[in-house]
Amino acid sequence: VLSFIIFICYIASLAASFMMAPLLEFLLALFLFFAYASKLNEKFKGVHWPLADFLRCVTAAIIYFAISIAAVSKYSDGASKAAGVFGFAATVVFAFDFYITFNDLVAFLKQGSSDAPEGQKTE
Repeated sequence: VLSFIIFICYIASLAASFMMAPLLEFLLALFLFFAYASKLNEKFKGVHWPLADFLRCVTAAIIYFAISIAAVSKYSDGASKAAGVFGFAATVVFAFDFYITFNDLVAFLKQGSSDAPEGQKTE
């Protein structure tokens, strides 16, 4: 929802060149939400779903932080300032999601490494 709000703010602002990042993040988050809701993560075991979610969180936090600084410092209209402020809020939200997802990723990787046979562990 926050990505969609930021996207709308960038459309209404002079900083419309930044609108693609929130749009892509919104669509990617929507895809992952529906993938988890429809249990695609259980059907497609070949895809590392926690890793995909982890990479989405990390890149979103970095990109939102960068474009928020640019929008707040370079543009003076209200919609750009609002998009920048919402972008900083999204940075915090994605950083928190990054922390939670990192713990899930570590648990996922530990679970995968415990499935290896004993003979391979000693080698």
